[in-house]
Amino acid sequence: MDLKTLHYVRSNYYITSYLREHSYWYKYLTRNPNSIQELEKETKEYFRLRPKDKMEDLEKRLMFIRQFMDILN
Repeated sequence: MDLKTLHYVRSNYYITSYLREHSYWYKYLTRNPNSIQELEKETKEYFRLRPKDKMEDLEKRLMFIRQFMDILN
C-alpha cells in the first residue's frame, strides 16, 4: 500500500475499524490504491453513515418519541 493511501486510511477512524474486521481490503488497496473510493462506499454502508441511513435513523427516533407520547396521553 502506498504512503498516501496508508495515511488516508489511518486518518479515518471508520475506515481503520472496517479494515480491522475486513482485512481482505488490504490486498485490494495494495494492488490498486484507487479502490479507496470503493472502500469508503462500503465503510459508509457498513457503519450506516450515508444520508439515507441517517434519515432512517431519525425517522425511527421520531416514531419512538411519537409512540412514547401516545402512551403518556
